[in-house]
Amino acid sequence: MFDRIWLNAHLATMTPDAEAALGVIRDGAIAAKDGRIAWVGPRVELPDTAETVTDCGGAWILPGLVDCHTHLVFGGDRAAEFELRLEGASYEEIAKAGGGILSTVKATREADEASLVASGQPRLEALMAEGVTTVEIKSGYGLDTETEIRMLRAARRLGEANPVSVVTSLLAAHAVPPEFKGRQSDYARYVSEVILPAAKAAGVADAVDVFSDRIAFTVEETRWVFDAARKAGLPVKLHGDQLCDFGGAALSAEYGALSIDHAEYSNPEGLAAMAKAGTVAVLLPGAGYFIREEKKPDIAAMRAAGVAMAVSTDMNPGSCPTRSLLLMMNMACTLYRMTVAEVLLGVTRVAAKALGLRDRGMLAPGLRCDLALYAIQRPAELCYWMGGNPCIGRVVAGQSAEAPR
Repeated sequence: MFDRIWLNAHLATMTPDAEAALGVIRDGAIAAKDGRIAWVGPRVELPDTAETVTDCGGAWILPGLVDCHTHLVFGGDRAAEFELRLEGASYEEIAKAGGGILSTVKATREADEASLVASGQPRLEALMAEGVTTVEIKSGYGLDTETEIRMLRAARRLGEANPVSVVTSLLAAHAVPPEFKGRQSDYARYVSEVILPAAKAAGVADAVDVFSDRIAFTVEETRWVFDAARKAGLPVKLHGDQLCDFGGAALSAEYGALSIDHAEYSNPEGLAAMAKAGTVAVLLPGAGYFIREEKKPDIAAMRAAGVAMAVSTDMNPGSCPTRSLLLMMNMACTLYRMTVAEVLLGVTRVAAKALGLRDRGMLAPGLRCDLALYAIQRPAELCYWMGGNPCIGRVVAGQSAEAPR
């Protein structure tokens, strides 16, 4: 006997062996046992029953959404810089003038762990309300050992306090802190030799990320951090090729990175290397929209190379203050011309791959029973509407979890 069954629902399984891209099963059913999917298929073929049976009333069930790139934990906000940008200042100009990331660093260093948890809670609730069951949270606004670890601990606490899986990434190589001004290479060494080992010892980081671009860390400095991560046994990710073709795609592939995120300027050769290495391109349309970046990722080249494409919020205070993954899905379609299938796969199966998670992102036996239920007529509605939220329920590890409103 199963623990629980959901029936009278249409399923988008997202399985790669399905005949159609989304693996649709109409009038389907899902059964769970011990927090995992035990059976999935047409309702008429359901082999057993369960003590708890949920009639979904014709809703659609997708794998729980995965937001694979967020900066959800931080202090303060940057609404004042938003006004400056409206007056003509560029993201790069603000950063070079000491604003941007460093203004959030100051506010985050001044915030204690409880404050970071409290301010992050409503942001996380907004994502959960839309059907997100797994979220990645980066550090990167501390830029010193103590604050970076505090941020990651706050992220862990958010995961413990809510029905959601939280995956953490150490992004200490995000910017150069004031105390290292003019000594970027020294700070990159400090990240590699001090912050990263400390985060590993504290058990708070699941992966290591680096911002490598013309206003950030060089390829050589990125290698130092990646080599230290490899020594520590942690997978790597890259904020790369956002403002220019900085060789991020090829570098990511060389290190077998889980993903390169942004990738607006990634070249075809680098994309081909990524495809071969299995590195995911995490696309962040909200960031490009917010900073009015005209260059868009070369989706056609990614398709031609066979690069897996994920879509995420990039929720952060400076370049993408969004709380809606559904809105980012619409932007990925309208701004990047991705197909509905590409986007839906990009927030489920491919997003899970971008985090190195093999146990979710699809509706298949043996995987975690993470589900998102929607009152829609067809999956395309999740990408079609700008605003509104059709999520009527979430299931996390087999247990119903209220979608906060």
